[in-house]
Amino acid sequence: MVRISDARMSGTAYGTIVLHVSPDAASGGPIALLRTGDRVRLSVKDRMIEMLVSDAELEARRKEHVPQRASAERGYSRLYDEQILQAEQGCDFGFLVGKPGG
Repeated sequence: MVRISDARMSGTAYGTIVLHVSPDAASGGPIALLRTGDRVRLSVKDRMIEMLVSDAELEARRKEHVPQRASAERGYSRLYDEQILQAEQGCDFGFLVGKPGG
């Protein structure tokens, strides 16, 4: 079984696992358009993942998709919603990223 996620996956110790797909679904990444039963092509060797859904179907889903917006007004949740970076950028807070020469 292959598991694909844009988040953490606790308790998994075997099988092919693709974690931290980005951009994540909540940020509008294409993983948000996947539905149960969709086929996906995966090549671990080539580091490639492809949704086997027609462009027309993906466009229709994109039009129907209502992205979730951050609702936290303050505190850590708001800070996380506004500042956390995508997986390929290190999943850190944006304000913690070093600046060239700094």
